[in-house]
Amino acid sequence: MMLKILGELALLGAIASVFIVAAQGRAQERAAEENSGREYMRSLDEIMGKAKNKLTLAAWAYESNITKYNEDKYLQTSLDIAEEEKEYWKETMTYLWHEFYDEDLKRMFKKYSVLGTSALPEDLNQRLIQAINNMKATYAKATICDFKDPSKCDLTIEPSVTNIFAKSQDAEELKQAWLQWHEAAGAASKGNFTEYVEMYNEAAKLNGFDNVAQWWLSEYETSDIEDQLANLWSRVKPLYEQIHAYVRRHLREKYGEDVVSAKGPIPAHLLGNIWAQTWNNIEQFTKPFPNKLDIDVTDALVKQNYTALKFFQTAEDFFKSLNLSGMPDLFWDRSIIEKPDDGRDMVCHASAWDFFDREDFRIKQCTSITSDFFTTTHHEMGHIQYYLQYKDQPVVYRQGANPGFHEAVGDVIALSVATPKHLKLMGLLEDDPEDKESNINQLYKMGLQKIVFLPFGYLLDIYRYGVFRGTTTPNDYNCHFWQLRESFQGIEPPTTRTENDFDPAAKYHVSADVEYMRYYISYIIQFQFHRSMCQLAGEYTPGDSSKLLSNCDVYNNTAAGNALQNMLKLGSSKPWPDAMEVLTGQRNMDASGVMEYFQPLYDWLKEENARTGEYIGWEPSTVQYCTQEQRSFMDQTGFKERLAKYLKN
Repeated sequence: MMLKILGELALLGAIASVFIVAAQGRAQERAAEENSGREYMRSLDEIMGKAKNKLTLAAWAYESNITKYNEDKYLQTSLDIAEEEKEYWKETMTYLWHEFYDEDLKRMFKKYSVLGTSALPEDLNQRLIQAINNMKATYAKATICDFKDPSKCDLTIEPSVTNIFAKSQDAEELKQAWLQWHEAAGAASKGNFTEYVEMYNEAAKLNGFDNVAQWWLSEYETSDIEDQLANLWSRVKPLYEQIHAYVRRHLREKYGEDVVSAKGPIPAHLLGNIWAQTWNNIEQFTKPFPNKLDIDVTDALVKQNYTALKFFQTAEDFFKSLNLSGMPDLFWDRSIIEKPDDGRDMVCHASAWDFFDREDFRIKQCTSITSDFFTTTHHEMGHIQYYLQYKDQPVVYRQGANPGFHEAVGDVIALSVATPKHLKLMGLLEDDPEDKESNINQLYKMGLQKIVFLPFGYLLDIYRYGVFRGTTTPNDYNCHFWQLRESFQGIEPPTTRTENDFDPAAKYHVSADVEYMRYYISYIIQFQFHRSMCQLAGEYTPGDSSKLLSNCDVYNNTAAGNALQNMLKLGSSKPWPDAMEVLTGQRNMDASGVMEYFQPLYDWLKEENARTGEYIGWEPSTVQYCTQEQRSFMDQTGFKERLAKYLKN
């Protein structure tokens, strides 16, 4: 019996040894494949860096000088690189990277496993690129006629259309400019947009996504991201509604109740911006305490002979004061900071560019000497600073921790730059008003930019999610767009709209295929970043009225700068909660920072609106932008239920 037991044990031992040897063999094979994958990834990353450099150079040439030659060259370069990427993608997918032990290596493989639009067959990719280029060109070349001189019909978005909305208080002039711009830049792009959606969704499916909406949202690496975004909106919505009610009263007093009703949405053309996305240009006749000092420094900038170059040098100085990087020589040599006067067509929308060679970083911006462009310059240079800080990461990680981070980094610096404290330090403001009324004015001015933008920033991609998911069809493009704008922003078009119009494409980011939720997110998390940097700098203490978050300036503070730098250096090498934690100690996006910043304004608005008996919210618009048939169809297909999810109703 004992011999039998010993024999069985020996047999079990032998079997175990076989399994151990086999397991060791598999482990060795996996280790060998992982080492092979590591070497392959080093090579692939270098190759992709060169490809991105080549493509970005072609894109820059086209967007800075829109000619048929540059367009054709950009298109061919895009197609050539797409085919190259496709071949490398096939090799990438031969690796069993899901089984790798090295989490960093798995992350790089995962990112490269999404091929992007290069997954399309060449003919479909060409159609996609051409559709986007056509929309960009339509937008860049769109012009309107001068209301006062109808024979002059060469007014472009920058600076002419922008200036009309910034300065005019003639309701009819604003209405005509609004209608012309939306016709020239919007309606003409509907066919190209429809083609773009079809091709882009096909690319999404080839990359393993149901549609482009799922693809875009995957960039946030969080399964409940749409719920998170809706929760953020629910926190800030009450503040927005108070600003809306207050502004509506002033517009009604200015233009009359036949133009602006007491309880309805606000007409979109009266808010000082062609897209009604920010309302700061109406601050001059709506600010709470008009006799207090105005902190718009446009006049001071002009009087002190600021130039576009001086704007950029001043912004560079701010970053260097935080112990961050100055701009490399190539930045000054190759950036376009003023619109060339050689008559070329170009995309004037301010943008920052990384050429993926660790040396070449540029900004393209048609600068005007205004207070807005002063802060915009700091914002765009914030993108460059992010590029500089993560330039030594692998190419696949040279992007923001999530798309919203990149936009927030520039704006967090601009929050300091726009304070009375900093403007006085720069010699652009004579006094640094510290009384309560001046603080309310300052917060109101900032609220017309930061808070007012939030519903617009949120809805633009909610609209496109519906388009990509197929719940918004070409037959309802304009109807659904205005339904969202009324629901979120409480605004309405100045006149009847139909499906012959295509108002979404009158916004650059729709025509140019730029995901927009990043801006909504950035307008929330920049206040998280700002609060943390201000606390590190000793410039903000909760509850201390002498150290308000809204007047915190981190200029010259290396403790704040070093903390920011530690986050920026990560690029996208870690999930965004890790990057968030480095600077803020938090692992979630949190609206408490923005509400802390604006709390005094919120309290004041609630009292003021109650005093004047303002209606908070808005009743349905009486302007027709959907037919009765369209509204009935929305009821049948659950549009309102989907909308309620985003509104947190």
